[in-house]
Amino acid sequence: MARQMHPYHIVNPSPWPLTGAIAALLLTSGLVVRFYFQSITLVILGLILLLLTMYQWWRDIVREATFQGHHTPPVQKGIRYGMILFITSEAFFFLGFFWAFYHASLAPSPELGGCWPPTGITTLDPFEVPLLNTAVLLASGVTVTWAHHSIMEGSRQQAAQSLTLTILLGFYFTVLQAMEYHEAPFTIADGVYGSTFFVATGFHGLHVIIGSTFLAVCLLRQLYYHFTSKHHFGFEAAAWYWHFVDVVWLFLYISVYWWGS
Repeated sequence: MARQMHPYHIVNPSPWPLTGAIAALLLTSGLVVRFYFQSITLVILGLILLLLTMYQWWRDIVREATFQGHHTPPVQKGIRYGMILFITSEAFFFLGFFWAFYHASLAPSPELGGCWPPTGITTLDPFEVPLLNTAVLLASGVTVTWAHHSIMEGSRQQAAQSLTLTILLGFYFTVLQAMEYHEAPFTIADGVYGSTFFVATGFHGLHVIIGSTFLAVCLLRQLYYHFTSKHHFGFEAAAWYWHFVDVVWLFLYISVYWWGS
């Protein structure tokens, strides 16, 4: 950086895009082999290579940001725009599921009995586990905001405590959703109701798991003194993502669990 005459980060050559592409090829071709020949060898190899690529690529980014000083203010601005665009793309991803749900529910076809929920479907009570999960996620939104303010104020202990609480709430949500799926009186094979319910809530559950992992990495980085009150966008990105997950759940709860039942 001392020899650099501009504030931008010119990325060094990296093997991780290549290994990531190979991992994606192994996963997709391995799934085809699994369907036709019942062999999961390629799938396992692809997963291992993908996990190694993710770990080492993100490790390099942490080093660039924390120790090498490459994430200058202009670079951070670009990363912020990138995270905003990523969350926007995720919003449209879920918009497709809501579109499918409302398309089927606002004008039920005769095959569904002309009503919603479809004839023969016993829905989940929105005031039991779904309401508890709503409270859990709203509470986690409060704790992640607490963590953000603690980092900005330089209170390391409070930041670690609030982050830990957020992660625990995230995993508690996942356990509750797994129990709900296990006890649900319908399956993903039960027509358009089952498919829209499990795909929409299932992808949201996957985002909760990803967000919990994201925050767990931030907690580890916080314990290793990676964040300062002025330089902590890694955590900010995780907090934005977590708030997005919260908002999507509110729409899911109101649309699928409450109105849809």
